[in-house]
Amino acid sequence: MARICVVREFYFPLDGRVRREVLALAGAGHRVDVICMRRAGEARRERDRNVTILRLPVRRRRGGLGQQLYEYVAFALLAALVVTGRSLRRPYDLVQVNTSPDWLVLSAAVAKLRGTPVLVDLEECMPEFFATRFGTGVKHPGVRVMALIERVAVQLADAAFTCTEQMREAFLSRGAPPAKIGVVLNSADETAFDPSRYRRQTREPGRFTLISHGTIEERYGLDTAIRAVAGLRDEIPGLRLRIYGEGSDRERLVALVADLELVNHVDFSDGFVPLDELVAAIAAADAGLVATKRDPFRDLVHCEKMYDFIAMRLPVICSRTRSVLAYFPEECFAYFDSDDDVDLARAIRELHNEPQLAERLVDRAAAVIEPLRWPRVRQRYLELVASLIGR
Repeated sequence: MARICVVREFYFPLDGRVRREVLALAGAGHRVDVICMRRAGEARRERDRNVTILRLPVRRRRGGLGQQLYEYVAFALLAALVVTGRSLRRPYDLVQVNTSPDWLVLSAAVAKLRGTPVLVDLEECMPEFFATRFGTGVKHPGVRVMALIERVAVQLADAAFTCTEQMREAFLSRGAPPAKIGVVLNSADETAFDPSRYRRQTREPGRFTLISHGTIEERYGLDTAIRAVAGLRDEIPGLRLRIYGEGSDRERLVALVADLELVNHVDFSDGFVPLDELVAAIAAADAGLVATKRDPFRDLVHCEKMYDFIAMRLPVICSRTRSVLAYFPEECFAYFDSDDDVDLARAIRELHNEPQLAERLVDRAAAVIEPLRWPRVRQRYLELVASLIGR
């Protein structure tokens, strides 16, 4: 079978989307090299059957624009050296680059010049991300530079795909060829997020547990969730919010919990936890929380945790964004207005007070997700890979 390289500026196997894609490739018999960042304590090189993980000495650190640019540039340069060196010794049949940043596609430039097809997974819309991250307008020079780099990345790719139809529309609006970009939705890995592995517990009287997991950043709205819990602690004394993950906003949120005297209602994991531990915690919760703050970027994307909750048959409390509503109507989730802790408290209260509502939401979300589940999406992804390898 084929020899494939996957490049991603994040951690593996922590990145759920990349993990699903790599496991799909390996399951189809391909030999896969994964080039990614390395967390403290992780091995530089690791092999599991036909998957080889090559971790580069770059990791995410807290900091401003300068630190982020350093990580982007350092990882891209090191990845380019590794991809080039390995492809010169023995050419790859395909190089897949998972953005961001978009210029990471250049790490495959030499391989492409030698005839290797390049597939790009456009995981972010960088112009919208830049504008919302730094509070600029769409005509800001930085946004225009991001749009130019995006066009170059798409042009260099033999094919590309992205996470939602709304993201695809954004790329097309900036000149991307419609035939070149498809959609591979985020989905849950159902071998891991399998509710049949866990006995569903009867809710303890008076107790109601919410869970949220992933990278802890301001844009994910956990401060809104904490304030909503503060507003409900007298009404629902057994309300708990469990936050799993790590990120630059964790310290601020811990301080907010202390200021609001919520240490008995909100707890944080010690960073990212093993997948089995996370899935067990989701299975033990009463509802999953997706509190994303709405902005032009978040109106295009989906949070992966949403799919994990659906797979585990957990009712989802979710902020309204354009892309989520386009796929999941109001009857699928307990929706609330983004960045509105009072409206979030209302959604929590309704779900707590009406157990039958949870059952209806779970059943409706399961029906809507059926054609979008990973076993179906995986097949389309593998067909795209096969079409490029067969050229």
